[in-house]
Amino acid sequence: MVLLEIEHVSKHYKMGEITVRALDSVSLNIEQGETVVLLGPSGSGKTTLLNLVGALDRPTEGLIRFNNADITRYSRQKQFSFRRRAIGFIFQTFNLFPTLSALENVQYVADLAQMKKSKQKSIEALTSVGLEERMHHFPHQLSGGEQQRVAIARALVKKAPLILADEPTGELDFRTGKQILQLLLEQQNNNTTVILVTHNREIARITDRVVELHSGKIAEDGSPKNGKVPIEELRW
Repeated sequence: MVLLEIEHVSKHYKMGEITVRALDSVSLNIEQGETVVLLGPSGSGKTTLLNLVGALDRPTEGLIRFNNADITRYSRQKQFSFRRRAIGFIFQTFNLFPTLSALENVQYVADLAQMKKSKQKSIEALTSVGLEERMHHFPHQLSGGEQQRVAIARALVKKAPLILADEPTGELDFRTGKQILQLLLEQQNNNTTVILVTHNREIARITDRVVELHSGKIAEDGSPKNGKVPIEELRW
């Protein structure tokens, strides 16, 4: 089943008299339950595409359908409602509230989504990422890997059908980065779609599909070269 349809999407920015084409007529479909890497160097358009799919920005041209609904036509209020309901975001910089505990950070998102039994579901989400004994700690009391696990629990608590992860291992050491990637891969068990932005070609080896971007266009789209490998084979 197709979850996302991206049709001839472009994003242009005006810088004085110059038009920067961050994305240039990108088209692709993404299936429910698929794990996809958006791969490319800085400035290739991968984060721009992630922001458009997440309804954080609007395309200059083209449309994006989520479950057959054209999200590019949504009002700001409807965009907010869509993000709250349908998407879990994971960022490289964690974006945790420093004055809230790990549990409160997760529960904030659950409450925003108007979930019933939000505290219990937040505890369950933190337990699922191995933080049941750290949930009352504040971000400054947690390691980088633990903070990223809180961010993942925050994305998981809503049980949203789509998770968008922007360089989620960029600030982490190799061992911790592999743990984070394993948590993301496990979301396939819930039929959750995961779109992961990275410039690290090694990470692309463990996913179902690699969409490589260069200068705002899709350069390649397909399975990992030489086939998908177990996460234990990763090296960087």
